Amino acid sequence: MTDTRQQVEFALVNERELRLLMGLPFVMLAIATALAVAIDHGSASKLITEAALASASGVWMAIIVLLRRRWHGQERLMLTCCGVLIGLMAALVLTDPIFGFYAWTGYFWPGVTLRFRWRFPTFALVATVVGTSQHGGLPASSSSSWLSWIAFVAINLLAATAVTRFARTREEEHARRQEVIDELTAANSELEASLAENAGLHAQLLAQAREAGMLDERQRMAGEIHDTLAQGLVGIITQLEAASQAPAGSHEWSHHHEAAVELARESLAEARRSVQALAPAQLEHALLADALRSVAAKWSGRSGVSVSVAITGQQQALSEETELALLRVAQEALANVAKHAHASRVVLTLSYMRDLISLDVRDDGIGFVSGSPSPRRAGFGLTSMRQRIEALAGCLEIESGLGAGTTIAASVPIVGAETSSHPPAPHPIGRAA
Repeated sequence: MTDTRQQVEFALVNERELRLLMGLPFVMLAIATALAVAIDHGSASKLITEAALASASGVWMAIIVLLRRRWHGQERLMLTCCGVLIGLMAALVLTDPIFGFYAWTGYFWPGVTLRFRWRFPTFALVATVVGTSQHGGLPASSSSSWLSWIAFVAINLLAATAVTRFARTREEEHARRQEVIDELTAANSELEASLAENAGLHAQLLAQAREAGMLDERQRMAGEIHDTLAQGLVGIITQLEAASQAPAGSHEWSHHHEAAVELARESLAEARRSVQALAPAQLEHALLADALRSVAAKWSGRSGVSVSVAITGQQQALSEETELALLRVAQEALANVAKHAHASRVVLTLSYMRDLISLDVRDDGIGFVSGSPSPRRAGFGLTSMRQRIEALAGCLEIESGLGAGTTIAASVPIVGAETSSHPPAPHPIGRAA
């Protein structure tokens, strides 16, 4: 908007200048005519000739002023108009040299009507007319008169050359300024279009970010509900069913009852922590290895299945996301063993390698044929495990066979792990139960 306003103001300045310059020749013609009438004491016919030539010059200038825009681009026509006007000026100067006061305004008309290549020739003609008026008319037969006339014409030619040079420089400067204004206007338009496009993209990105955030939160809550409430409820139901089959008040009944109550409290606590997006209680004040031992020990106590936990390699600091994903995989794998495997022993191995950490959960249960429908391969549990691991650029593999047990192996890259030239040596660290 600013560039457009500057362009309009610039055009208005030039228009005001043109109006002043176009009015000046008329004023000088009137002054020269008045001086000629006041000073000349010649014949009446001379006065009539001067008045006729002056009137013709005034009318011709008015025609040029009125029609110059319509005739713009018609180079021959405008050149003819300027030639006729210079001829009238020459006739006035030859009639009375005092019209030289008016003749110098002839420099103006070629500048506003002709292209640059025709200006110097017309300026040269005007310089000749002005030099003749300054000389007092055409030279006499004497050589001194011719020399003085040539000197006057030469001086005016130098002035015409300077005027031409000035006009050329002014036009080039005007063209540069106009070009800069046009470029700024175009750049401003492009910038406004880019800003509008960026605003649309920004709004679209915000909408996509909100949708992605809602989807991520929905998936997180679904995983947390499955890993906490769903597993807890399954465990509670299992303990209550076992308690209902034991004699009331017996030690076995009390054991299952206490286990169900403990599971209910743990599930409630984990549900609250999931809503608040907090880390599981097992990881709040313990490393992943200790958290796995705690989970395995409690699960073994409830299920009656023996679990051994082995840690190999040099323990390293892991991200919260990696620890949470591996802990949830271990919980889901143990829950599946309790529901489907009919196993008597489970081995849980956490291996720290140079740039990778892996978790293996192996049982000696009934297994299943790979590729066949199986309760252990269906449902949200395995899908949730795979999503958690793959979200960390990891890999989840399941191997099983009838009567050969099942192995769930999860591996995740250790982000920022330092490379060591000596591979870590495995060292088992006891049993959880």
